[in-house]
Amino acid sequence: MAKPYLQHLKSSKSLETTYETVRAGFVALALEKNRRATPFVAQARALKAAASKAKLPADLLKFPDIQTALVTAAGVSDKAANHLQDPDKREAVDGLIRNFLEPAGVSFVEELVFRFLLTRGDTLGGSMRNIGGFMAQKKLTRAIIAYLKLAGYQCQWLRSGTNTWAELPKDDADVELSLRGLCWDTGKGPRTLLYNITVPFFRNNVDLLLFDCSAVDLTREVIETPSAYIALGELKGGIDPAGADEHWKTARTALNRIREAFSERELKPHTFFIGAAIATKMGKEIWEMLKRGRLENAANLTDEDQLTSVSKWLCTL
Repeated sequence: MAKPYLQHLKSSKSLETTYETVRAGFVALALEKNRRATPFVAQARALKAAASKAKLPADLLKFPDIQTALVTAAGVSDKAANHLQDPDKREAVDGLIRNFLEPAGVSFVEELVFRFLLTRGDTLGGSMRNIGGFMAQKKLTRAIIAYLKLAGYQCQWLRSGTNTWAELPKDDADVELSLRGLCWDTGKGPRTLLYNITVPFFRNNVDLLLFDCSAVDLTREVIETPSAYIALGELKGGIDPAGADEHWKTARTALNRIREAFSERELKPHTFFIGAAIATKMGKEIWEMLKRGRLENAANLTDEDQLTSVSKWLCTL
């Protein structure tokens, strides 16, 4: 039986990320950052409109609608605010007014907005550190759904936040933004794919896990059963070549742990790797692992043909 990776790879060179796709990836990241920043800019405009009614910085305390924004402008993140009592928040706001807004004179409203955006910028920066993985998951999900729909298979999806499964709607635009899992049946039996789950028997988080069961049968007991796993994979969406080696080291370690944990139980589920930034040395190492059977499939996330091939392989296991 032909090795699955040979359906879309000819050599290690096939895995390498081109300059053009790196450039396109950085543009996509910039657009996503702007999309995520839009609500913060709108909040800042609303804050400016409300705060402009104040004649003096101390008057800002009289407007109940902007008290949360004042705490943010004082440098308190949303996460930190959850751990502070109201007197602590008031102390932070008093410090903002005394040390920064009053010295700004007639420009205190602009100073307030600048400091609000400074804290919100930190929030955005934190979320952007994980954006590569989020965008990679979106892209792979869309490829899997595309294959299942073209092949005429029914599919269910797990929505993040609700923890409930539902039939994938005919109009499935943007479902990948809040999707945590997929379930389908191609005739070999029901299959359920989950993202980012810690495998109990070796206590490591794995990016992609395919189970031999339907969504309704996927219990905690099944997740704790090694023989229920059909495939496990690592997905690295970072496009920056400077971080490629570090991402691969993390993925390689995870894949080795997966292989060892299942080998101890005399099991060998399918393993695969999908990455956006793959340099020459990294590509050669992945290719060698494929040839030696230490990895069953791999693809470059930026190559549509490779992504389609891996998606089809995953759906038909």
